[in-house]
Amino acid sequence: MTHETQEQHIAMAHGQPIVTGAARGVDVVTVGDRPALPPGMRAQLNAGSLMGVPTFGLRPHLTEPEELDAWKPDVAVIGAPWDDNTTNRPGARFGPRALRANAYDAGSYHLDLQVEIFDHLHVVDYGDAIVSPGMWDLSRDAIYRRVSDVVSRGIIPVVIGGDHSVTWPSGMAVGAHHGHGRIGMIHFDAHADTADILRGNLASHGTPMRRLIESGAIAGRDFVQVGLRGYWPPADVQEWMREQGMRHHTMQEIWERGIKEVMDDVIAEAIDGTDGVYVSIDIDVLDPGFAPGTGTPEPGGLAPVDLLRAVRRIAVETNVVALDVTEVCPPYDHADLTVNNAHRLIWETLAGLAYKRARRTE
Repeated sequence: MTHETQEQHIAMAHGQPIVTGAARGVDVVTVGDRPALPPGMRAQLNAGSLMGVPTFGLRPHLTEPEELDAWKPDVAVIGAPWDDNTTNRPGARFGPRALRANAYDAGSYHLDLQVEIFDHLHVVDYGDAIVSPGMWDLSRDAIYRRVSDVVSRGIIPVVIGGDHSVTWPSGMAVGAHHGHGRIGMIHFDAHADTADILRGNLASHGTPMRRLIESGAIAGRDFVQVGLRGYWPPADVQEWMREQGMRHHTMQEIWERGIKEVMDDVIAEAIDGTDGVYVSIDIDVLDPGFAPGTGTPEPGGLAPVDLLRAVRRIAVETNVVALDVTEVCPPYDHADLTVNNAHRLIWETLAGLAYKRARRTE
């Protein structure tokens, strides 16, 4: 029995209408009010990550806003392949492609939550924001528009960077939709990214959180940063952060108190007075022993065993309205360690969202 025949069988069993028609010159089947994939595309996506079409998680690839209206996904993955604002090692522009093509396809049944992710969560790959290398204004606008396509339709955007400056336009788009000052941000990072200007660049990957706060999209008191460590930013930048009411939980605190207790505070702070949470993850929050493929590695970071569960807990216990995972730099990776850890951070978020939806239908 082909996948499309299986979909028809399932639809009939649930009393859903089935409509056949033509799209892109290929006969398709519509299950309920969502299009189903033609057999050839389904075969390509079912082929696994070693072959076929490189989409994130082998999800259907959409390119047009009108397709979002037809498919009505819950989540849309967007690539933001931009790294011209990097101050150290470049290469994060290759992150979106690597997470689609190189991540190990591990299946989609979550052992701990006991949920089949895609039985309860409709996820698509909405391609990339088409950036213009060397031209920040054009690239920023492209990212903003791509995220706006998604969030304006009530779909949760999952943005794959790219360096961390992509969070500036992404956060602006999310804030514009949900209302300035209405969402909080949980920001996992080795660095605060709150500098005013770095080597003449207002849009450096070390400045996006300051830009978001200045824009009003996310208030300083609604920023909760996790995993900060090392030797930056300097005292004057930290003073500015205190003036904005930003809250942070350093690696020293996590080492002293433990990740579970710290996450109690992180979640309570992020949901205090907000309607939803944007989760932004710089992969360098992980110790470089687990994530060598990043532009600014900082020793002494989190282990995946802790970060994965922290992110899953946020997805289960808060209203996540957006996620980004940035600074995956494949040229410096080894054996796809960084790529697979970044992939699993998104997978854990999707599993948490699916788990909540499954519980609501019980």
